[in-house]
Amino acid sequence: MAQICVFDAYGTLFDVAAAARKLAETPSGAAIAETWPALAEDWRRKQLEYSWLRAVTGDYVPFWQVTKDGLDWALAKAGQDDPELREALLALYWELAPYREVPEMLARLKAAGKACAILSNGSPDMLEGAVDSAGIGTYLDAVLSVEAVGIFKPARAVYDMVGARFGCAPEAVLFVSSNGWDAAGAAAYGFQTVWVNRRGEPVDNLPGRPQHVLADLTTIPELA
Repeated sequence: MAQICVFDAYGTLFDVAAAARKLAETPSGAAIAETWPALAEDWRRKQLEYSWLRAVTGDYVPFWQVTKDGLDWALAKAGQDDPELREALLALYWELAPYREVPEMLARLKAAGKACAILSNGSPDMLEGAVDSAGIGTYLDAVLSVEAVGIFKPARAVYDMVGARFGCAPEAVLFVSSNGWDAAGAAAYGFQTVWVNRRGEPVDNLPGRPQHVLADLTTIPELA
């Protein structure tokens, strides 16, 4: 059984499509009312691609910059050049909704005596905003940002942060991510790993393979 449960943040605990979806439901978001799913998908894809490329080249910048760069690309692809639309989307990214099962799942883990943490590409201020908005701070023992090591996941230096913080061996950690590449990287590192495969995609063909594949986070306490 794992002693420590570590979660990726964006796409795992927090719904990265929530910003575009929420704005599209308001008069201010009329321009993306019909196209917000594609915009959200492009934004997330470019955000991740830019983090990987920067990890390879060593050109680290805080994740907030990567997030803005990804949005600018997505807006350009959508033919949107409204600065107010851009600013509204960025503001909403600081208060992304958690997936519905997150609070109860974390509460169950804490009731069982498990340490819980976030390990994320996100900048510390971004993560603080998301955690506060979701109201889940009371369940977390640590919020770890890659900013401390200056490189994005899946670099091993990022996963090293868990052992440095908790003084534990990799096999004592249950690592949970909705990103297949992150779950693979964590598995190769030596963590017990869960891939939250919300979209029913194939397992990535990478050296590490997750021990568990779930549709959502509901049954994580049974695995910890």
